[in-house]
Amino acid sequence: MTAEKGRKPPAGRKREDPVPGRLSALRTRMEETGCEALLILSPENRRYFSGFLAQDAGIAESSGALLVTAKRALLLTDSRFTTQAEGEAAGFEILTYRQGLPEGLKRAGDLPKSLCFEPGSVTVELHGKMARAVPETELREVPFLPGEFRLVKTEEELKLVRRAVAITDEAIGLLWEELEPGVPEGWAAFFLETKFRELGGDGPAFPSIVAAGPNAALPHAEPGRKKIGKSEGVVIDIGARFRGYCSDMTRTYLPEKPAGWLKDIYRTVREAQLLALGVIRAGITGGEADAVARGHIASRGYGDYFGHSLGHGVGLMVHEEPRLSPGAGTILPEGTLVTVEPGIYLPGKGGVRLEELVLVTEKGCEILNRDDHFYDF
Repeated sequence: MTAEKGRKPPAGRKREDPVPGRLSALRTRMEETGCEALLILSPENRRYFSGFLAQDAGIAESSGALLVTAKRALLLTDSRFTTQAEGEAAGFEILTYRQGLPEGLKRAGDLPKSLCFEPGSVTVELHGKMARAVPETELREVPFLPGEFRLVKTEEELKLVRRAVAITDEAIGLLWEELEPGVPEGWAAFFLETKFRELGGDGPAFPSIVAAGPNAALPHAEPGRKKIGKSEGVVIDIGARFRGYCSDMTRTYLPEKPAGWLKDIYRTVREAQLLALGVIRAGITGGEADAVARGHIASRGYGDYFGHSLGHGVGLMVHEEPRLSPGAGTILPEGTLVTVEPGIYLPGKGGVRLEELVLVTEKGCEILNRDDHFYDF
């Protein structure tokens, strides 16, 4: 690699590799699947394999890409991120492009006959531009999931997630002191997201959900100006992010004297959650865990009102593998993080969702959340 094509770290700048072993593991997988070169654009995988922390504004505005072959590791980016990349992406040569990623690929040179890419991170427009920039190189979808390496968390990753969870727990603990009839949904969401930063987090891992009354029947309701009514329940789905790692939890606030139907669905959801928590352990499938909670909810007559999956993996993304969903065949390995979040949603009336983030172990699962705001009927 010549100085014209790529830049190495400035003299005297020592960089500790924040991700030892990950690049070599990736190359082994590439060799096993016949992937001569791999282009990584998703910010989570880019960060995981390189340590480069920059975020994307959107799929059409990337802060850079990794180009990995058997012998080369490049980070292609523009001048906004060159200095940051030099300081963070240990082991990668930095190539600064001026006219977008396709130009960077062309300047990189020495590409093999085929280049694999992550299909979920490449638009049709970008694919066409890359094909024109490197016409002698076949572009094809990567034959494995680069995100599979993130399935089992390291001890360092778990420390970061635990801190994100602790921030989330503390923030919602402060909200409980403020939550009462008359409080607007939007104010509660703003309160929580402000606390995330005040408590040392990066901010929210996803847009906070605070949904009161009939809005609670919408699993992904957006908080607005609606005020909490005296007889209304409130679904609160939140998570802080800490140094890139996410947390995710849901609690449901109930009024002082909840209606019978609200008490019934709350009790049913909590029972389903506890049953699922009791069976989750390394070696079962995501589908098996889902079936336990879903079966209980159906037995109580609410099967048609639990439409989403029981849970999902959490890490650098708030929704990642593995999935706890109907028929999911992925075996849960020890060391993976998953949510357990059954819910019941009655259109026009309201809903209940309860969510814990757990670490899968050989003997069961460890609940990471410490907030114990549950009702016992």
